[in-house]
Amino acid sequence: MSALPPRRWRPSGRSLVIAGPYLWLLLLFFVPFLLVVKISFAELELGVPPYTPLVELRDATLHLTLQFSHYVFLLTDGLYLDTYLSSLRIAAISTLCCLLIGYPMAYYIARSSPAARPLLLMAVMLPFWTSFLIRVYAWIGILKNNGLLNQALLWLGITHDPVELYRTEWAVYIGMVYTYLPFLIMPLYAHLARMDVRLLEAAYDLGATPWTAFWKITLPLSRNGVLAGCLLVFIPAVGEYVIPELLGGANTLMIGRVMWNEFFGNADWPMASAVTCAMVVLLLVPMAFFQRTQVAAEERRR
Repeated sequence: MSALPPRRWRPSGRSLVIAGPYLWLLLLFFVPFLLVVKISFAELELGVPPYTPLVELRDATLHLTLQFSHYVFLLTDGLYLDTYLSSLRIAAISTLCCLLIGYPMAYYIARSSPAARPLLLMAVMLPFWTSFLIRVYAWIGILKNNGLLNQALLWLGITHDPVELYRTEWAVYIGMVYTYLPFLIMPLYAHLARMDVRLLEAAYDLGATPWTAFWKITLPLSRNGVLAGCLLVFIPAVGEYVIPELLGGANTLMIGRVMWNEFFGNADWPMASAVTCAMVVLLLVPMAFFQRTQVAAEERRR
């Protein structure tokens, strides 16, 4: 009996489909991030590019020079620590507000008739048909002292003086919630729409009140949707730059503004790269928690 010829490895259709997104992420996310990590260990110098090389060949010897001073400065300078804490606080409050507003909206859409759902989902996604910058600039016209909101409050007699909202942290919260609310509604709606409503009917038949059925059945079953939506809001909100810059005041500390100032104001690329790397490490914690929760939930199902 002759030996079978060795089987040549051929990529399957599934492998080819998965390879596309992985290649995209590798080229446009992972490789640029490695470049940022490399710059964070360099030292500032006048020139193009404005940082020293990590590897140099001098006297027939390869020299590797890593500067950790930027990371030490991040840990010892109070401004950066306050900025990180402020970014986390603003992002967390914005995420909580999106959850409190978005959960009833997602629940209402999921429980609407099949004919009404596409219209309601279109209403949620409608703001994305307009440029992000135009929408933020529109909020400037609404929140200024002579803007539409203050004019309406004065005309209704609710207040006798304009309410200071523009260039405050309140304006940042409003802009954040308005911008990122659809990112929480969509994954939450997907989980609520797939929920078996017969569980609620059985709970009602057993004498449960609507609130009891919600806390005991609906909320636990939609937990993964809540976590996914909160991460989709929290992660980009931490590094947001445009909204704090246009709506926030000078005292609004956000990581995005600090990175912009280091890159373009101070031209300190190594320091800005160190701030970026620290922010990525900071965001890996909630992502790891979400992944662990997803794995635990999958194991419980099995």
